[in-house]
Amino acid sequence: MTDRHDLPAGFSWGVSTAAYQIEGAVDEDGRGRSIWDTFCERPGAVKNGDSGRTACDHYHRWPEDIALMRELGLDTYRFSLAWTRVQPTGRGPANPAGLDFYERLVDGLLEAGITPLPTLFHWDLPQALEDEGGWLHRDTAHRFAEYAALAADRLGDRVPAWITLNEPFVHLVYGYALGIHAPGRTLMLDALPAAHHQLLAHGLAAAELRARGLDVLIANNLTPVRPASDAPEDRAAAEAYDALHNRLFTDPLLLGRYPDLSAYGVGPDLHGAVLDGDLDLISAPGLSGLGVNYYNPTRIAAPTDPGLPFAEAPIDGVPHTHFGWPVVPEGLHELLLTLRDRYGAALPPITVTENGCSTDDTLDDTSRTDYLAGHLDALARATADGIDVRGYCTWSLLDNFEWAEGYSQRFGLVHVDFTTQRRTPKASFAWYRDLIAAQRAKSAGR
Repeated sequence: MTDRHDLPAGFSWGVSTAAYQIEGAVDEDGRGRSIWDTFCERPGAVKNGDSGRTACDHYHRWPEDIALMRELGLDTYRFSLAWTRVQPTGRGPANPAGLDFYERLVDGLLEAGITPLPTLFHWDLPQALEDEGGWLHRDTAHRFAEYAALAADRLGDRVPAWITLNEPFVHLVYGYALGIHAPGRTLMLDALPAAHHQLLAHGLAAAELRARGLDVLIANNLTPVRPASDAPEDRAAAEAYDALHNRLFTDPLLLGRYPDLSAYGVGPDLHGAVLDGDLDLISAPGLSGLGVNYYNPTRIAAPTDPGLPFAEAPIDGVPHTHFGWPVVPEGLHELLLTLRDRYGAALPPITVTENGCSTDDTLDDTSRTDYLAGHLDALARATADGIDVRGYCTWSLLDNFEWAEGYSQRFGLVHVDFTTQRRTPKASFAWYRDLIAAQRAKSAGR
């Protein structure tokens, strides 16, 4: 990171992972079957026929991974619990062996001086609940609240803050609308009840967590939306896309209402999913923080497909990651300013819960250090502008199972040989370690 700006004293430095992407051990200790176990068995669903069956074998190698985190000097480790380890079918009593694993992990983190920040749902819905309708079924939200209570009862004495959902927008669109991710449904706009039921699940789970004296956050993928031109039709398309990607999940939380979705021919009840009292529950006061996952801006043009009111347009003239995503660090600054201006006093403190890039299979990942440096500089400028950002978690600690891309995309600070499970820190690991130490030293000297 450049020296133009420093991040505030007390800023929290972390990394993020997700259960299905790193744990493996899918058949051990009573873990139930998730939608990703099923999806990975579908021919052609995942590149090269990969799956998370073994992944990074974190379930057995977590002490080694905590040692890497300790070497980085982290304040925070954001990870997710596998719902199917806690409740194999998504309902009923807790599976003690599953919670035992997370207890060992939490205690190991605390011993290393690292604060655990668990996410309750990172896309791995129990298959048994999907068989009953998944997030299209209102009852799933109630099952989620029961799961949250079980997890908090076991771990809440050592884990002060919890993230309910990760990227409900991506899960809605990729999982239920387009079929790119599990569960692989292709419902297009008929998927919208899954948006509301995820938010309802957050509201119900948040009530359980707050009743136990715990802090509650939610993390979503957010993007600054830019019209392809100043033409009225491009600007209207950009507004329609912004309503879907950014406002659909944030307005109900912070404003207690859904955005205008009339461009999609959808009313505020989201095809009848919204019932009286739901939005009061979703927007209940006391959201401790908003998790922002930022990777790139989105450029939008007038529609070319009659089924949608927008079309994505390429962002040219900038570097692109190995995944093909445009690298636009100033987009993070732009996004945070937009959130402040849009929500004002309703905006809770922000934690950047994911930010990172895929590179090719190399240890000398200078493109990653450049990526992180640019985004952390943009983040520091946002804090200098008065935006309350409390922490940053890069994605990810380890190369891992990257959903439908299998093992073809590597986001880790640590290289993983998926045959031997050998972990090798990359150049970006040393860079991040040294940055954290330098920022901590500056804070101590203030």
